[in-house]
Amino acid sequence: MRLTGAEIVIECLKEQGVDTVFGYPGGTILNIYDALYKHSSEIRHVLTSHEQGASHAADGYARATGKVGVCMATSGPGATNLVTGIATAYMDSVPMVAITANVNLPLLGKDTFQEVDIAGVTMPITKHGYIVKDVNILADTIRKAFQIAKSGRPGPVLVDITKDVTANTCEYTPVSPKEAQKVKRYTESDLEEAVSLIEKAEKPFIYLGGGAIISEAAEEVAEFAEKIDAPVCDTLMGKGAFDGHSSRYTGMIGMHGTKTSNFGVSECDLLIALGARFSDRVIGNPKTFAGNAKVLHIDIDAAEIGKNIPAYASVTGDLKSVLQELNVRLAKKEHTEWMAHIAKLQEKYPLKYNTEQLSCPFVIEEIDRVTKGEAVISTDVGQHQMWAAQYYKYTKPRTFLSSGGLGTMGYGLGACIGAKVGQPDKICINIAGDGCFRMNMNELATASRYNIPIIQVIINNHVLGMVRQWQTLFYDHRYSQTVLNDKVDFCKVSEGLGCTAMRVTKKEEFAPALEKAITMQAPVVIECVIPEDDKVFPMVPAGAPISEAFDEDDLQKA
Repeated sequence: MRLTGAEIVIECLKEQGVDTVFGYPGGTILNIYDALYKHSSEIRHVLTSHEQGASHAADGYARATGKVGVCMATSGPGATNLVTGIATAYMDSVPMVAITANVNLPLLGKDTFQEVDIAGVTMPITKHGYIVKDVNILADTIRKAFQIAKSGRPGPVLVDITKDVTANTCEYTPVSPKEAQKVKRYTESDLEEAVSLIEKAEKPFIYLGGGAIISEAAEEVAEFAEKIDAPVCDTLMGKGAFDGHSSRYTGMIGMHGTKTSNFGVSECDLLIALGARFSDRVIGNPKTFAGNAKVLHIDIDAAEIGKNIPAYASVTGDLKSVLQELNVRLAKKEHTEWMAHIAKLQEKYPLKYNTEQLSCPFVIEEIDRVTKGEAVISTDVGQHQMWAAQYYKYTKPRTFLSSGGLGTMGYGLGACIGAKVGQPDKICINIAGDGCFRMNMNELATASRYNIPIIQVIINNHVLGMVRQWQTLFYDHRYSQTVLNDKVDFCKVSEGLGCTAMRVTKKEEFAPALEKAITMQAPVVIECVIPEDDKVFPMVPAGAPISEAFDEDDLQKA
């Protein structure tokens, strides 16, 4: 059948099983939006308040569902407003297709109104980028974009289409989508070496990253940990890939990881990295990281092997497939003394906070208790993000959504909206500091427009908390531009944007507010006012060995 380019875009989205698109229309993309209007019963469009909100919503949708998230924007500023969200998805390996429209082909390169080379702009932050100038290759290009976005190590792909291509016509033939390609670069000798290292280890430690979630390997990880009798720590991106209630679980590793994880990794003789990239926030000083251990690195991306930390041995491939192979080959091990030592570290170095007043850790624990650990939690970036990683016990994959690699303030609300659209039966809660909430709080209007029942928890300490913590500890209390104690009333703003709002100042007020918010089935904001100088502990100074993690008790002794 003969279709316009705009109609082909919609038909290709339907081919790929896309049920939701997040976006914002404009002049060059009008043809696509007109075609979308005619298929509104098949593809839901969520009009966000800003294009950045659309990209974050597509990201949150993808993380919460495992599907490819889709966002759309017009040319020029519409397209450039997607950039931060695309970069966020790229850093955290999130499958996304961003569709933009550009000016007519004869006008390209002439500084035309709202013309930007968005493919060039996003080249460093996408897996691949296309600019489509011929309607005859449009369908295949979109299909390739989805295949690239979801195959191997996932990531965002940009498809920019000139406006005349969306109006031109050609023959269109439906094609069934291809399955995502699984990467298998490992050999039998790679597996044999891995098995040999594991069998010889007396103090193994599993270091779990976001790849375990992306590859859907949670069951295999649990079996692997039992089989080799090892403790498990995780990164921010790995939350939910291993049961946070397990006695094997030692908490997060790195700058704000637990002392048990940081000390344990520093003492182990074999560190097994599963789908992790050895971020600087994890390893601290690379020269001392896991200094007593051989490193076995299992990852889908060969470029990550040895990039930040030398690997003694490695297996390159899809983590789920690799663990299935290893679990068959491995005999049951017992490391009684090692596990007892880890248990003593856990007993000696528990996470703790001031329980006398309302605090973010208390709020996080109450969210965990009230939701029975079944909620999807999104966060922005800062102290509240670390507390959410520390104090909520994640038990399932795809229940923690956060900007780990890029550290994007303003990410969480859009992501929470996307998650709720993708997982309508889940309680979806975004936790944001007051500084982050200011960045994209306009997306509350999106939630209220569609009555998307998300819960926005604002941790309001009237400062940029994480930056202030660094200023306190390392900049002699010089609080340069981090005090936010102004006249902004978040509850009034939220009500003005169509949401119900509640303010909490005492511990006993939070659980009733949360319970009420859950029953309302509408977008609700809960502002929690906490002290300005609460700090996230433990902490490792940037570039220091993780074995030097310190907490408030250590500061008082110093």
